[in-house]
Amino acid sequence: MQIKVLDARIFDWGLPQYQSAGAAGVDLFACMDAPVQVLAQAPAILIASGIALNFGDLALAGLVLPRSGLGHKKGLVLGNSLGLIDPDYTGEVLISLWNRNPPGSAPIDIRPGDRIAQLVFVPILRPEFEVVRAFSQTGARGAGGFGSTGG
Repeated sequence: MQIKVLDARIFDWGLPQYQSAGAAGVDLFACMDAPVQVLAQAPAILIASGIALNFGDLALAGLVLPRSGLGHKKGLVLGNSLGLIDPDYTGEVLISLWNRNPPGSAPIDIRPGDRIAQLVFVPILRPEFEVVRAFSQTGARGAGGFGSTGG
C-alpha cells in the first residue's frame, strides 16, 4: 500500500498506524487550516485527511468508519454511515462528518490534527452475474426478510 502525504503536518501528527497489536483500523486526522464546529443536525461537512492511497491491488478496498468513542460519547458520526475507497481511486481521502445530536445541542469542535475517523482495509470479491429464471439453490429462509426470523 503506497501512501502519499498531501499535508506535511501528517509527519508531525503521525502517519496512519495501528494503535495496538489487535487494531483493525488506522486513525485519520483532520487536515484543515482552522478549527471548525460541526453543528447538530446540520448538513454533513467534508474534512480532508491529508493523505492519498495507491492500493496496488484491485482485490482490496478501504472503509472509512467513525471512531467509536466520538460516535458514542459525542455524537460525531460519518455523514454517509461509512465511506468506501475504491482500489482504483488515488485522490485525497475525504471524511464526511455529521453531528447526530438533537437540534440545539452543543456543536462538536474539530481542530487540525484531531483523530476523527478510522480506515480499515477489506478484501473485495467481484463475482460474475448469471441471469436466471429461478435459483438453482435456496436457503431455508427463502425470500423472507425484514424480521422474518422473529427479530
